[in-house]
Amino acid sequence: MATGGTNLRLPVVHVLSRDFTFADDGLTLTLGVAPIGATVIRGGVVVSTAFNAGTTNVLDIGTSDDTDGFATDLALGTIGVITADEMATTNDAGPFTADTTISCSVDLTGTAATTGVGRAWVEFIIDTDLYV
Repeated sequence: MATGGTNLRLPVVHVLSRDFTFADDGLTLTLGVAPIGATVIRGGVVVSTAFNAGTTNVLDIGTSDDTDGFATDLALGTIGVITADEMATTNDAGPFTADTTISCSVDLTGTAATTGVGRAWVEFIIDTDLYV
C-alpha cells in the first residue's frame, strides 16, 4: 500500500536526512520514504565529528533494493560535506514506481570507534503531474 512518502506536494526540492553516530556501526538506518514518481538528484553526508575506527570509517547510501546505489564507502574520517559518489551513473534514482525507502549503512572496522557524528541526506524532486 502506498504511503505517499515524504511529499510537500509542491514543486520544490525535498530532503530526507538522518543523524547517526559511531554507535550505529553495522546498522542500516532509514532516512525516510520517497513517494511514487520521485527522482533522487543529490545526496551525501555531513561529518561534524570525525569517526575514528582504526581501519575503516565509511557510509553507504541507497534504497532497500540497492543499499549503495547513491553512495559507496563515503569517507567519515574527516569533517566536512562529502557528496554522494554514485549519483552521476546510478540507475536507482527513479522516477520511482512505488514508495521507496532510502537508507544509509555505517561501516567501521579495526579498533572500536569512540567518536563520530554525521548526517546523511538525499534530495529528490517529485513528479508534478502526480502531485501539484
